[in-house]
Amino acid sequence: MELYDDLGGQVALVTGAESGIGAQIARNLDGLGATVYASARSMDAEVPDGCEKVLLDVTQEGDIEAIADGVFAEVGRLDILVNSAAVGGPRDDTVRSAGSGPSGRTPGGDIVAEPVRRIDRTLATNLRGPMLVCKHLVPLLVQRDGGRVVNVSSEMGRLSGMDDGSPAYRVSKAGLNGLTAYLHGEYNDQGLLANAACPEPGRTSSNGENTARSIETAAATPTWLCRFTPGGPSGALWRENERVDW
Repeated sequence: MELYDDLGGQVALVTGAESGIGAQIARNLDGLGATVYASARSMDAEVPDGCEKVLLDVTQEGDIEAIADGVFAEVGRLDILVNSAAVGGPRDDTVRSAGSGPSGRTPGGDIVAEPVRRIDRTLATNLRGPMLVCKHLVPLLVQRDGGRVVNVSSEMGRLSGMDDGSPAYRVSKAGLNGLTAYLHGEYNDQGLLANAACPEPGRTSSNGENTARSIETAAATPTWLCRFTPGGPSGALWRENERVDW
């Protein structure tokens, strides 16, 4: 498999780049020489040094349209899109339910216990958001052979393991995997490479501080997917640089 060793001259957009895995992916791509637009939801948020900060809430189509128009006006191309913005993971306290569900699991419990506000927010950010981003940015990506979409998915979205709580998050990530397969089926003959990654757990605010893997390790596979050259693998889910079942 051929990989770019240098991304000089290429342009990337990374959503959710103000923290966690998204920030590390943006940092890695900048280190490889790409021009990196790192999205954040507020002016006060910081993005990695060397990256161009852009304001983007993936639930707001107007923000996405402005980014698409702005990137094209500034540099006239887009080579890499990383959909990393996400909410609602198993330890995400931002939309926590008042108590555990029938199984005793929290947050989220089973679907009976899942608050509607969590369902709406999680699906809006983790699935509808990437769909809207692709709607407006795929036209830029297919202008050159080998444009890449990398969707940061999760082990929790694999259809072989849809249990143990957090239904909104699991379904949103399964949907993101479906979006990946769709993009491959629809646009691969135009040169687009679409892949998804199951990053190993990293030390993010939503995953706690006691996980075994570092953010650098978590971002390694998504970064690797960004380095695929034209004609490379597409339409797959990856973990630690190996294909895994959906």
